[in-house]
Amino acid sequence: MATVELRFSAQPEHVRTARLVAAAVARRAGVDEAVLDEVRLAVGEACSRAVGLHRSHGITAPVSVALTEEEKAFSIEVGDSVPDPGADPAESGAPDASGAGPVRPGSEADGEGEDEMGLAVISGLVDDVEVRSGAGGGVIRMSWPTADAAVRS
Repeated sequence: MATVELRFSAQPEHVRTARLVAAAVARRAGVDEAVLDEVRLAVGEACSRAVGLHRSHGITAPVSVALTEEEKAFSIEVGDSVPDPGADPAESGAPDASGAGPVRPGSEADGEGEDEMGLAVISGLVDDVEVRSGAGGGVIRMSWPTADAAVRS
């Protein structure tokens, strides 16, 4: 099981690099050429979401991306450092129950809609997707079958 790990500062300009690396590693892992555009788009959405969450919550920790080649699948995990809304609601600046972020007087919940839209796009691109969150942050795990898996099926 080979794994490539990326960590980048939460800047939008780094999302393109993550997409390019993901496509190259997916190709090497045996993901079908016809699916590579979906891999690029899904990774771009997941990384953009993580960057947006970090920036809106003032988190300086890097965004993490793990690309893993398994026996029959290729998976990507994009992680952020934004704690789960239920982690410690009494903490100042903690996200509200909707997960949209800290509630500020007079602010709109525009970020929540963008977050849900990004997750909807990812769900439309990837058949096998899982979203988890906890006190240490959130992870979007996506996986695609490799050519070896299709031959064995």
